[in-house]
Amino acid sequence: MNATPTVPPPDAPAPRSRLALYLDLIRWDRPAGWLVLLWPTLGALWLAAGGFPGWHLLVVFVLGTILMRSAGCCINDVADRDFDRHVKRTARRPVTSGQVSVREALLLGAALALVAFGLALTTNALVIAWSVPALLVTIAYPFTKRFFAMPQAVLGIAFGFGIPMAYAAVQATVPLEALWLFLGKIALVLAYDTEYAMVDRDDDLKIGMKTSAIT
Repeated sequence: MNATPTVPPPDAPAPRSRLALYLDLIRWDRPAGWLVLLWPTLGALWLAAGGFPGWHLLVVFVLGTILMRSAGCCINDVADRDFDRHVKRTARRPVTSGQVSVREALLLGAALALVAFGLALTTNALVIAWSVPALLVTIAYPFTKRFFAMPQAVLGIAFGFGIPMAYAAVQATVPLEALWLFLGKIALVLAYDTEYAMVDRDDDLKIGMKTSAIT
């Protein structure tokens, strides 16, 4: 007698290609995430250069911004996988749903960050030096949601590193003007990501996630 075929539950995600899953993991279909990093960074490039900064720096910072935001998504989803399954908006993310393994996500994130670092190597020593704390804050951000009342401020720092790096690339120094812009970027991220986090506020209260939307 033939065995009864296994029928997946009605809410199970449909099988997808690895490429589609990886693109979903880095939020490729939601470009707003890297655009809010890119526009202030490009603004800093133009201000630092007093006009068009040149094609080399433009390509480096556009690609570097997209790559590092994508790497950050991989790290964030691995760190938050046990929390995300309890939040409606994030329960079907590739790592949380088990469609992409933790190892795959980390390898993809590392590869993207390595390419971004390769781009930084084509600039100067000061840009390379700033890229190290930028990476460390990107890695640390997801874990701050466990103990820090306003992790969105840490996200603002991670998102703002492109500004001093842009000045460093053009002027080989980071003037006070760049630091004021950096602070402004932190405030901007704190504002819009707090509004964004309001969507998850009820779920975050249940699971004990720290967020400025609750604070």
